Amino acid sequence: MLRLSKIFSRLFVLPLFLLLSGCNLVVMAPSGDIAVQQRDLIVVSTVLMLIIIIPVIFLTLFFAWKYRQSNTAAPYEPDWHHSTRLELVIWSAPLAIIIALGAVTWISTHQLDPYRPLDRIAADKPIPQDVKPLTVEVVALDWKWLFFYPEYGIATVNEMAAPVDRPINFKITASTVMNSFFVPALAGQIYAMPGMETKLHAVINHPGEFEGLSANYSGAGFSHMRFKFHGFSQADFDQWVGKAKSQGSALGRPEYLALAKPSEREPVRYYNAVDKDLYEAILNMCADPSKMCMSEMMHIDAKGGAGKESHENRERLIHDNRDADHADVTPVRADASAANTMQHGDNSMPGMDMGNSSSSDSSTGSSQPAQHQGH
Repeated sequence: MLRLSKIFSRLFVLPLFLLLSGCNLVVMAPSGDIAVQQRDLIVVSTVLMLIIIIPVIFLTLFFAWKYRQSNTAAPYEPDWHHSTRLELVIWSAPLAIIIALGAVTWISTHQLDPYRPLDRIAADKPIPQDVKPLTVEVVALDWKWLFFYPEYGIATVNEMAAPVDRPINFKITASTVMNSFFVPALAGQIYAMPGMETKLHAVINHPGEFEGLSANYSGAGFSHMRFKFHGFSQADFDQWVGKAKSQGSALGRPEYLALAKPSEREPVRYYNAVDKDLYEAILNMCADPSKMCMSEMMHIDAKGGAGKESHENRERLIHDNRDADHADVTPVRADASAANTMQHGDNSMPGMDMGNSSSSDSSTGSSQPAQHQGH
């Protein structure tokens, strides 16, 4: 009976192995040199840690077996308390592992810096001097991806492509909330944030179709915020660009503002006439002409602020307020004593005003006018 139970328990485990065989371990079998180096870093770090973990597990089981109660032949030394030799082994081995891990981390942190331009295409292949990197400008929208190819004057939605063995220079931003751009076969994830630009340098070394996704929760449509990344030969890439130019439509600010509205499972789209200043406008959060650009706001800050008249810019600076009715936004009076305070529950935050109508009606007990009201 015991033997039958062992057989059935082993048979029960078999379906689990069948399920695991269907897993796509793309992180451990990538197709881009940066992802390969990151994979190697994972392997090296794991092996270094296993040098300690495996002996500890083995010795724990060995000591439990050797010094079991029924083993009367095992030496019994209740007064033993110290061994210099054992102390050296216990402390020197982990210390050596920590030093090795620290060295690997230091080197890889600088070598795999996403802002660092590539110095090779693969381990045995330097970058040819006549190869120009492909620039791709990435915008994370709700809940889709927009890719600009300024060199070719095209843009795409939820699909991107690059030639094999050609360095790619990614410029990444977002329209509303924080996101994360991730193509596991290509390189590690890089955050996309509104009003900011992050960068990634990578290269794809093998042709194929790869999965791209958002690796940072960003709302209701996050699960379907995926796209296809194609690694093409140069001829196939030129054909893909030609397809985008022949099948695409115009992408200006009105079309972008319509595209930027939250939507899920957006189909692949191509644009062949792209406003050359659109990406910079998105980056500066002023694709909507009624909004103030971040660059303009920073210029005002650099000059020491705009003074009391800056209250006129308040509505132009409300960006992440999609669910609010503009009629509910109460303008700030330049002479209001509460103009320099935002009420949030029981807390007051000096120097901030985010469009809460209660802030203009709140009483702070001070009758002095605000000296500076932001922008």
